[in-house]
Amino acid sequence: MRKEAKEASVVRKEEEYLPSEVLGREVIIEFFLPADHLPGNPLSLLLINDGQDMEKMHFQQILEKLYCGHAIEPLLFAAIHAGVDRKMEYGTQAEPDYKDRGARAPLYTSFIFDELLPFIRYKFGIPSFREKAFAGFSLGGLSALDIVWNRPGEFTKVGVFSASLWWRSLDQEDEHYDDDVHRIMHQQIRNGQYAPWLKFFLQCGQLDELKDRNQNGIIDSIDDTLDLIKELEAKGYSRDQDIYYLELEDGHHDVFTWGRAMPEFLKWGWGKTSL
Repeated sequence: MRKEAKEASVVRKEEEYLPSEVLGREVIIEFFLPADHLPGNPLSLLLINDGQDMEKMHFQQILEKLYCGHAIEPLLFAAIHAGVDRKMEYGTQAEPDYKDRGARAPLYTSFIFDELLPFIRYKFGIPSFREKAFAGFSLGGLSALDIVWNRPGEFTKVGVFSASLWWRSLDQEDEHYDDDVHRIMHQQIRNGQYAPWLKFFLQCGQLDELKDRNQNGIIDSIDDTLDLIKELEAKGYSRDQDIYYLELEDGHHDVFTWGRAMPEFLKWGWGKTSL
């Protein structure tokens, strides 16, 4: 009995091992792009932190479904695997947190701009991208937001999934701790410059965690995200036009939840119906 031929994939996956002088380690990057893409043809680029989670998320299958449904425009995805120093390389580049975590975040930012982006341009023969965006999960989400906010001329969008927006300069157990003063990313936005072209996708799950430091009945991750949105609005961003907030009632702080949210993020950012 003759077997039917397996349908060809519409997504091509490539893996590279990029030696980084800046980080002093080899960085694994998984690239996902349309299978029929021709070298030199322009594409939009989405960088993704914690790229080691893509397989568990079934990211390629997510893309296959979106492309086959003509739901999103073609993109080049660069999923950057985190190293063993993840808690030091991710964070906020302007300052580490109160435990000195994120102290290597400036080096990670240098890796992105001085090593990774030139490598991607060379590898795929794309001198410039239609647009660039950055996304990440948990601490990787904080890192993506920090990099985009501090280099707005390079990006148009950021995807923030269950981000570590609690990142603070003073221990919350300290008697002088104040949400309005010591959350680092919130302060960066408050003191930063308005870049009218930037768009923000923020996702949280109601089961992200159990902590509720101010005892208001709302878990900290949601509180921190909503407060960040308030800072963005105060800076001049429109909740309707510039900010998309997705709160999943049954969402946890895990790869499965972020995988469920990923199609909505991609359709929000690059959906064909919105073009």
